[in-house]
Amino acid sequence: MRTLTIIDTFGFFFRSYYALPPLKNSEGFPTGLLLGFANLIHNLYKEGSSDYLVFALEGRGVNHRKKIYPQYKATRLETPQELLMQLPIAIEWIKKMGFNIVSFENYEADDAIASLACWATQNGHNVRIISHDKDLYQLINDQVHLYDPIKKREIHTQECLNKWGVEPQDFIYLQSLIGDVSDNIPGIKGIGIKTAQKLINHFRTLDAIYANEEQLQTIITKRSSQLIIEGKDQAYLSQKLVTLKTDLVKDFTLIPVPTNNPLLKIVDEIAHYEFERLSLKIRRQSPFGVKKGLSKVNGQKRAQTHQEQFEFIPHLLTSFDEIMTLLDSHPQDEPIAYDCETDSLDLKNAKMIGFSFCLDGKNGYYVPIAHNYLGVSKQLTQDEAIKVLQKIFSFPLIGHNIKFDYLIAKNNFNLTPKNQILDSMVLAWLYDSSSQVGLDKQMFKWFSHKMISFDSVVQKGENFSQVHIEEASKYASEDAVATYRLYYRIKDELEIQNLHYLLEMSQNLEFPLIYVLANMEDNGIKIDVPFFERLRAESSALVSEYSSQIYSLANEDFNLNSPQQLAIILFEKLGLKGSKRVKGGYSTEERVLESLIDEHPIIAVILKYREANKLKSTYIEPLLKLCNQDYRIFTSFLQTGTATGRLSSKSPNLQNIPVRTEAGRKIRQGFIAQEGNILLSVDYSQIELRLLAHFSQDSVLVEAFKNGKDIHAETAIKIFGECNEQKRAIAKTINFGLIYGMGSKKLSESLKISQKEAKQYIENYFATFPTIKSFLKAQEENILAQGYSQTLLGHRRYFDFTHATDFQKSNFLREGINCIFQGSAADLIKLAMLKINELIFDTEVKMLLQVHDELIFELPQKDAQQWGEKIAQIMNHIYTLNVPLECGISLGKNWAELK
Repeated sequence: MRTLTIIDTFGFFFRSYYALPPLKNSEGFPTGLLLGFANLIHNLYKEGSSDYLVFALEGRGVNHRKKIYPQYKATRLETPQELLMQLPIAIEWIKKMGFNIVSFENYEADDAIASLACWATQNGHNVRIISHDKDLYQLINDQVHLYDPIKKREIHTQECLNKWGVEPQDFIYLQSLIGDVSDNIPGIKGIGIKTAQKLINHFRTLDAIYANEEQLQTIITKRSSQLIIEGKDQAYLSQKLVTLKTDLVKDFTLIPVPTNNPLLKIVDEIAHYEFERLSLKIRRQSPFGVKKGLSKVNGQKRAQTHQEQFEFIPHLLTSFDEIMTLLDSHPQDEPIAYDCETDSLDLKNAKMIGFSFCLDGKNGYYVPIAHNYLGVSKQLTQDEAIKVLQKIFSFPLIGHNIKFDYLIAKNNFNLTPKNQILDSMVLAWLYDSSSQVGLDKQMFKWFSHKMISFDSVVQKGENFSQVHIEEASKYASEDAVATYRLYYRIKDELEIQNLHYLLEMSQNLEFPLIYVLANMEDNGIKIDVPFFERLRAESSALVSEYSSQIYSLANEDFNLNSPQQLAIILFEKLGLKGSKRVKGGYSTEERVLESLIDEHPIIAVILKYREANKLKSTYIEPLLKLCNQDYRIFTSFLQTGTATGRLSSKSPNLQNIPVRTEAGRKIRQGFIAQEGNILLSVDYSQIELRLLAHFSQDSVLVEAFKNGKDIHAETAIKIFGECNEQKRAIAKTINFGLIYGMGSKKLSESLKISQKEAKQYIENYFATFPTIKSFLKAQEENILAQGYSQTLLGHRRYFDFTHATDFQKSNFLREGINCIFQGSAADLIKLAMLKINELIFDTEVKMLLQVHDELIFELPQKDAQQWGEKIAQIMNHIYTLNVPLECGISLGKNWAELK
């Protein structure tokens, strides 16, 4: 039997619109619905499981159900304007692709679907209906089933029973009793699904129920029986409303699904709306009918199973001509997986020892260039290696943490990729930002494959240059093949789960950002070495002075850096009252010590000692050690270092220098511009509060931001009826605290007030801003229901509530809410960084640092203010929120002067 697939067109459009983040093209036109629709067609084409495809549309004219019941669907919300803008385009695409459309005047799409399904089964076809509309459950039978294209799940009789507790043929009567809030179908007020299930499974029909009213109390309660009897008219009215028409189709000519991808007919429009990756896939797509569960990579089919098998064949290549012949045979637009081996992880000083690549997901090739041991065999010369790398870098490249390989090639040979770069590590992070994204962990996760360990290849005290070439070949080839396979495996999984927008995000945001970050790392930032040397001497003197004072007050010497020894001195010897128990005794963390500051003079000195010691050991000494001969510091930016989507930095971490302390100000004072240059800071003002206003659409917040008012002062007035410095500070703490999940306990500690008073402040806040409370509550419910929170652009952070304790659940919800704001702010600044990079490319303006909501540049003093205004203009208009974005601009000779 042939299969007819009928699509509930508007139903799919609405679900696609709300499921995807609010995507727009570079012209600002909304595209989320169009992308979801195009991906549906593409996936149906790849499956090749339908002979015919028909799109059901709403009929024109007055809905016949409104003639029966004018309140039908009267509670439906107005269709969003951005959705309406995309609908005509999608419907036009259906026509251009040559698909059947079915609709009937005065009837809904569900009636058209029911009638066409009835006609099709009578004419010997199986029917698959793509819809999430529960009204269509009544159509399920041996020849008709529903299909969820997102979960790839078929819905048959058993699934109907599992979900609704009744057979599909009885579903109409269930709906007649319980009604439908979304369609404003009344049902019988007070009758829930459990009561309705009992009645339907016993009597089957409304007629049978009302023919046996005297038996009702033997099945349900007296109260429910009375409601059933009194609600007879409503039940029969509801039955009329929910029963779909099945006789509208008298005859129908089905058009077979084309053998070529239908999207080829609209591929130029798909490219116009900037779905580049999909456009590329369409142009390279094989004929219709690729078997379900298979996809193609370089012409080879790969099974899409959760745990694929992994194997690889290593090849050692030492002939320049052989390598070039191999690369010349590879299609120029097909990616190559690439990985390099070095003698160190220090990007600025590491020497490339060799490199590996993979063309097909099975064969790995290793090219040695600088192994150094007695008896080492033939290797490529440096000139030959450069020519080979130039050839490899002309292809699209796949790497795992490819930024490292990018910078090694640049620092060793002044070579950079000339084509697209793709990163399996970044893709793994986009798929699940809470997981470990190292190659070893990911290969075990997806393939149950244990990689050859670095320690088993490189002996202690040696480096990769001393590894024998044959052994190095096996190790490096595995890395290249694993990178290739992993990239495509995760890419497939994103497509299978209909997370195409994450693929779009990788192509349009995260992968291009790698270039920007690599350039920032390569730029570095200058430090004032004499300043830091003086600061080190001062800090050392203070550490010594404070240590002596503490030993004198304690009347003995001990290890000041040992929390256990310090706890013994404070809580046993001096008899101070500990407030927080930890393993080994009482806590001596800063918060605990601050609460004891009036109890003994030793506490204040300990806090001063800690600040001076931290200044010296955490900042000054590492910075002096890490700077190069030009007095520049080179941090590494991590795209995959946080679950929220924020960038982080390491070696050194320049994002955790305290902002509000004197110590932090001193450290920032030591970061300077080159002679003749100046530092420029452009940072988002109150970005997370603006996002709160955008998401919650709270009228007070939105208006305050639109009118440029002091948001904390406005909040203070709303809560307290007046604003002074103290009340504004409280309002500010609450405003920001709510975004980070602050409760009354944390607020009481921050403001040094009682928990009862803090609780009252929060209650007053939510009473004043009920929209915010509703929004935050709704987000918590979404996180619990879906298992993830989502940012502005759709980056997700997943949480496993399966075995979570109440404490863990509370933390998950707090982290989930935090992720919405921090992650959305990260989305915006990443978008801005890409656009700014285009502006400053090949100019004297250098982007040096990103510190969450702030970007720091170095540039000539001349025109610095004008450059700041251009950059701020980009940042202010990078994305359209319900409130304006606003940036601050500051200039200074050192980082401390920028605030």
